[in-house]
Amino acid sequence: MLTVFKEIFTWWNHQTLGTRIYTIIFGKFAGKDEYGNKYYQSKKGRRWVIYNGEVEATKISNDWYSWIHFTKNKIENMHKIQKYDWQKPHQSNPTGSKDAYRPDKKNNEIKKKYKSWKE
Repeated sequence: MLTVFKEIFTWWNHQTLGTRIYTIIFGKFAGKDEYGNKYYQSKKGRRWVIYNGEVEATKISNDWYSWIHFTKNKIENMHKIQKYDWQKPHQSNPTGSKDAYRPDKKNNEIKKKYKSWKE
């Protein structure tokens, strides 16, 4: 019961009540990625994702990006998707978080090749 109230009053963070009802009635489960996001498809071909946690579009992994956007990827169709050890794991957009790039941080400090006249 608490989750229903959360869906009504905090619709900007998670799925809405309408999305939940639409998913129950029309949605056919297509799969789940390693981050816990669930992907659905209707009989008419509409596709959508239910995010695990906060709604953020950059949380969709590369494997599911082409599926959700109806992009035909010949490489994925010809070969089984396999991960190599040199591939980095997918990360969501860190903008606005503590992991965001800041030039004033010590490890990201930019070395100036000039002297400011305002010193």
